[in-house]
Amino acid sequence: MTHSRETDDRTRAAPASGPRVGVDVGGTFTDVALSVDDRLVTAKVPTTDEQHVGVLEGLRKACDRAGIDPGEIEDFAHAMTVSVNALLERGGARTALVTTGGFRDVLEIGRQDRPDLYDLEAEKPEPLVSRELRFEIDERTTVDGVERGVDPDEVRELAATIEERDVEAVAVCLLHAYADAENERRVAETLRAELGDDVPVSASHEVLAEFREFERTSTTAVDAYVRPAIDRYVGRLVDEAEDAGIPAPRIMQANGGIADPETVREHAVTTVLSGPAAGVVGAAATVSDDDVSGLVTFDMGGTSSDVSLVRDGRAERTTDAEIAGVPIRTPMVDVNTVGAGGGSIAWVDSGGALRVGPRSAGAEPGPACYGKGGAEPTVTDANVVLGYIGPETALGGEMTLDVEAAHEALARLADEADLESALEAAQGVYRVANATMTRTIRAVTVERGHDPREFALVAFGGAGPMHAAALADALEVDRVVVPRPSGVLSAFGLLAADESYDAVRTVGVDLEEAEPAALEEVYDDLVDDVLGDASDPDAAGVERAADCRYAGQSFELTVPVDDTFDADGVAERFHSSHERAYGYAMDEAIEVVNLRATATVPGAEPTVRHDGEGDALVDTREAYFPGTGPRETTVYERDRLAPGVTISGPAILEQAESTTVVPPTWAGEITQDGTLVMTREGVDQ
Repeated sequence: MTHSRETDDRTRAAPASGPRVGVDVGGTFTDVALSVDDRLVTAKVPTTDEQHVGVLEGLRKACDRAGIDPGEIEDFAHAMTVSVNALLERGGARTALVTTGGFRDVLEIGRQDRPDLYDLEAEKPEPLVSRELRFEIDERTTVDGVERGVDPDEVRELAATIEERDVEAVAVCLLHAYADAENERRVAETLRAELGDDVPVSASHEVLAEFREFERTSTTAVDAYVRPAIDRYVGRLVDEAEDAGIPAPRIMQANGGIADPETVREHAVTTVLSGPAAGVVGAAATVSDDDVSGLVTFDMGGTSSDVSLVRDGRAERTTDAEIAGVPIRTPMVDVNTVGAGGGSIAWVDSGGALRVGPRSAGAEPGPACYGKGGAEPTVTDANVVLGYIGPETALGGEMTLDVEAAHEALARLADEADLESALEAAQGVYRVANATMTRTIRAVTVERGHDPREFALVAFGGAGPMHAAALADALEVDRVVVPRPSGVLSAFGLLAADESYDAVRTVGVDLEEAEPAALEEVYDDLVDDVLGDASDPDAAGVERAADCRYAGQSFELTVPVDDTFDADGVAERFHSSHERAYGYAMDEAIEVVNLRATATVPGAEPTVRHDGEGDALVDTREAYFPGTGPRETTVYERDRLAPGVTISGPAILEQAESTTVVPPTWAGEITQDGTLVMTREGVDQ
């Protein structure tokens, strides 16, 4: 995106040396990680309908545990689900679209690809902007510049019409505005003047200065659609934090970097997948991939499971994503999400097959075992029946379980699925959920040319460590790593996140014919944009990149660019990237499609001290494992396990925020920082 606004009036907080807190809102729980001196204090509370209420409740709970006043906090980082929920639930703003004459149906026409290639009745989701709220204006811009200017009177009349339609947000996306934004800028400025601050206006040259009309229009529409909700939520959270004497929250963006509240309020689309991105950042910060090809991060929460890759110590990113069927082209951590979490509801389809998700019990009423009135069987209830979660387990450190309710829910499912018992139903739910998540991991590894056996699986989230070893068995992965703050790793990742800003501009030139001086001018503008957003430009590092493709191809690969544009170096990197991605390189002309710049202000290194002292043995209980049946299983309090201790399966390691299952064929070792490294017995790691 391109930024052109003034930033002198902004108050930004740099990473602090005092108490720092990260708060991540999930579908079921809100997680808190508080760094005080060299201690890490965690908390988990149910997510509330008004998310900021749960955020502040969790924050106060963590402060009470740490023995500090919330006013002592010097830095507050936050990840949220406001924008993605608005997209999934279609609960965003009533949005209007202003576009060039003849292009009002771009959102509806989209691309020729169908959700399912062989489904002749497949339907695409309804556009975020209904047709009666899509308006055309008489103007024309080509890739060479403006051919016909904008009539200000026409725009003012359009503003009056928009106001009459009770529109809450406006997206402006004119043809070829990425090449010359003059007309679009005039339209946006006029609409902002006429509609006032109550109706935000998102302009495509500010959101996504790239070619491809459909993706640019869709991304701009998403920004407008979620912007009022983000503005209300962030604004209220800033006010509540100020009242509590807490610094304004810095918000996690989809690109894996945090930004100040004003930036995300103005560019709301950058907050999609905020929470999953924080989890991947947390995994990359706590687990080394030096002796493996990379890390597969597996975050299983209450509503969904998120899978991503970390290679060379960095989360893999993409600019081509889709949420709820809506294309979004903005830099983001490459996360694959599937509707299989602890709260996912198990059900029987019309053919009698057992299914899991995507519908979730959420936080209210939650799984049956929560004792809040939920009656439908969930993955968490299945884990209770299997013995992985014990009767005395306190979820989040406080929520006690109703084991009988879990058994009753699975017994009803067994009757419906024609199974013999609640236990058999629980085993079925466990297998189906694992199969769903295994397919998702294969999608980011095998289907992209990576061998998962060469990766380590990093498991986190409230439910991830319970399922990780079973997934590793299915994928033939020999190592599973469970960080100490696994139950709140997304919140912990907020403490490790850098501040990051991106900018992009389409240039569309043949690499051999490109004029380095002209490209350097574009890079200078992009660098000015991203540094203008940085809290400390002097501390920021800038990375330059280019989206390239072979002539005739439809999609690009992003390659790094040196401080001085070198065509030969770009060509060499592109050939190597293409071969790495697709297995071959070509002797064809290379096109430079987009130029990119990213500014990064390094975050603070979170410290996790692990003492691991005292008697860690809790008890034994019967648990059921695939292929082995019931086994007497040792239960440990994980936080008391000292560094160097080795645990042989079957074993269960309990924490306030998560539970780890070590199956009979696995063993685990505690490292100096409290990380659990699990390996299959007999495998030398």
